[in-house]
Amino acid sequence: MSDLSELYDDPVFRPGDPASAARVAALRAAAQVEVEPTSIVAYRSAGHVLIIGSELDGLECADALREHLHCTVVATVAASGVLTDTAARARDDDARVLLLRGEPCKITGHLGHFAMNLRLPGGEEISPAALTRPQQPFFDLVLDLRREPGIRFELPPFGYYAPAGDAERLHRMLGEIPDMTGEFEKPRFFNYNPDICAHGDSGLTGCTRCLDACPTGAIRSIGDLVDIDPYLCQGAGTCTSVCPTGAMTYAYPGPRDQIVRVKRMLAAYRDAGGESPVLMFHDEEAGLERLRALAPAMPARVLPVQVGEIGAVGMDTWLAALAYGAAQVALLDTDAVPPTVRAAMQAQLDYVRPMLDAMGLDGRRVSWVDTDADVPTLFAAAREPAVAKPATFDTFNEKRGSLRLALEHLYAQAPERPQVAALPAGAPFGQVHVDRKACTLCMSCPQVCPTRALSDAGDKPELSFTEDLCVQCGLCEKACPEDAITLEPRYVFDWDVRRKPRVLNEEEPFCCIKCGKPFATQSVIGRMVDKLSGHHMFQSADALNRLKMCGDCRVVDMFAEDLKGGSKPRWLGPK
Repeated sequence: MSDLSELYDDPVFRPGDPASAARVAALRAAAQVEVEPTSIVAYRSAGHVLIIGSELDGLECADALREHLHCTVVATVAASGVLTDTAARARDDDARVLLLRGEPCKITGHLGHFAMNLRLPGGEEISPAALTRPQQPFFDLVLDLRREPGIRFELPPFGYYAPAGDAERLHRMLGEIPDMTGEFEKPRFFNYNPDICAHGDSGLTGCTRCLDACPTGAIRSIGDLVDIDPYLCQGAGTCTSVCPTGAMTYAYPGPRDQIVRVKRMLAAYRDAGGESPVLMFHDEEAGLERLRALAPAMPARVLPVQVGEIGAVGMDTWLAALAYGAAQVALLDTDAVPPTVRAAMQAQLDYVRPMLDAMGLDGRRVSWVDTDADVPTLFAAAREPAVAKPATFDTFNEKRGSLRLALEHLYAQAPERPQVAALPAGAPFGQVHVDRKACTLCMSCPQVCPTRALSDAGDKPELSFTEDLCVQCGLCEKACPEDAITLEPRYVFDWDVRRKPRVLNEEEPFCCIKCGKPFATQSVIGRMVDKLSGHHMFQSADALNRLKMCGDCRVVDMFAEDLKGGSKPRWLGPK
């Protein structure tokens, strides 16, 4: 991330008029916040490039690159043989270009580690990289000239170039690719805590928000958890914004550092006499470029806040900013924002706005600045800060806690104080409904609940629910064998109500008819008797009565019946 003190040391952000003094103070305060470092992800490229396309286009691009790189051209028009005369001559010429013909199979990997198999006309598959680098059978770079590239993620891996028929883009790529040799580093953008992940349990799939929101394909399901490839991750950040539990957090800056930066900016702005601040979040590349274009018309009360990627700023930061005294929060869109990221952020806005509207704070205080037409409306709206008394609380890298503190502070000073705000489907807050007539208290749901929102009483048939812990992952709904569970997204503002466990269903235990020990629920035993009474093995009263016994008494009863009949006890097995 750029040094903010240098970034905003620009007349466009620091005009000489006295009204801008408060903004200057805010920007200086932001620059002084130390960000906790993250680990590094390293790439190494030796300059072996795979070029996929027609023979003519591939060799033409190879000619442009061969001075700097080793080129393997895969011609996609099938023909007999593997190596051609052209390839043979090229190998004699310092082996800078190798030509193969066949059908490319799936491409995987990243800068310095791309793999692809080639299906030959006879059906055999080979590794083209193994022909050129037997000791290291991977390509460092890929130039895919096909109209429909083999990798179609919105943000393809580092080292993968696909102009998709755009001649201008191809020209730029041919100029960039020769520089992609050597060693490269980037921050590790994420931290993942599997202990609080709500993705799955017992083979059931619950929350998939991070997988759905990732534009790079870096996240994949591995059963009950997810796996993130740090080499594919490009820091889009939406996985962290949409994660309901905080299992996925942005690493640079972390949630706490980002919120501390916002808090200090707003405090410095107020101390310097500024009023009604608007925080304008923007990314450090395309967003900064767009911000510079808007800056001359930007009132001094608009405070730019740079982030690595706009998708990394989620509702915990937005609401904390309002609680710390911001009048508005704006998220600056650009053409570089992937559609998946844009859709995920719009969904997050749809969750926040009903809560603000319910408190009479106007959900439009948090806005997505899409087109330039949105800007005059944003700047003209001279709203007062969301709170008369800014918050002073500190936050940590714990998403739900930050959200709770921010919403509690906003609610305490809100014009309206409803008990509940209804939220759209997919929101990470809500309650669980249980159909008591259908529920048998089998306790499948608390066994899979990742946050302990659902819990059993241990010594008696009782199912309890704590709404503050529920993230609406849906695992309980999927685990229920009776289809007795439904979800309702909503937000209850009173923390005491949210935190107080409430009983969703309870029954008197069913006690063994022999020893009197409780071992099941009344409804479970009743259903077993009803379902098995017509079975040929349960036609006698003794057989049905065994269903009403605990496991120990059932074995004893079966043993006694066998002895009474003079037969060998069935549990001894065959002779």
